[in-house]
Amino acid sequence: MDRSFVLKIFRGIPGEQYWEEFEMTLTPFLNITSALLQLQKDPLTRKGEKVTPVAWEQGCLEEVCGSCTVLINGRPRQSCTALVHLLLEETGGNIITIAPMSKFPLIKDLVVDRTAMFDSLKKVKAWIDVDDSYDRGFGPKVSPDVQETLYELSTCMTCGCCLEACPQFSNHSKFIGAAAISQARLFNAHPTGKLQAPGRLHALMEEGGVADCGNAQNCVEVCPKHIPLTESIALMGKEVTKQAIRDFLNTPDA
Repeated sequence: MDRSFVLKIFRGIPGEQYWEEFEMTLTPFLNITSALLQLQKDPLTRKGEKVTPVAWEQGCLEEVCGSCTVLINGRPRQSCTALVHLLLEETGGNIITIAPMSKFPLIKDLVVDRTAMFDSLKKVKAWIDVDDSYDRGFGPKVSPDVQETLYELSTCMTCGCCLEACPQFSNHSKFIGAAAISQARLFNAHPTGKLQAPGRLHALMEEGGVADCGNAQNCVEVCPKHIPLTESIALMGKEVTKQAIRDFLNTPDA
């Protein structure tokens, strides 16, 4: 006998949100994205009412793009890797709640505007400048230990989980959040990127920078890539202090 479950979705537009329930059949290895795709084909509520399809975002379907982040049973995570049967086992019931992230401006249903995250990346210059297109040969050598750290930090997909879980981040705060701070660490550790390290550190000194972290450590708990975000925040805090001392003494950057 097929087992059924209920997707309870918080949908709507700003100021007009409501819960809507959809009864579905559990199939092997069904994930939330697949369930939403099924609803897109046949958006029939539990009451038998035909409604408009639920709006949500998706991209890679393999937890790389970060676009499908929603609140599943109150926890921020990616829809593509959220297996329904495991979610039901966790709750012990047959209802799974899905809602849009609450820390970002709502667009419609499960779609939110994560522009704030990308603006924070711009603020810390989370990229490597290239002056020209000439082949300059091999770059500086990087030790395997540093390579391993850089790779781990580079897996950030700007999904928003860390900011959703952070009590310091909201529509009314200027805190840039753990993701941008960790990306500043990534590019400051890069052999070429470290040439612009003082600029990134100065950005982290401003209002909303690393000093605004309340050390709740929620970010590292919900990060789907298990990036050591609290470690990044601590290290960048130290680097910001060193930069402030260098600025005070007006000595050349080390």
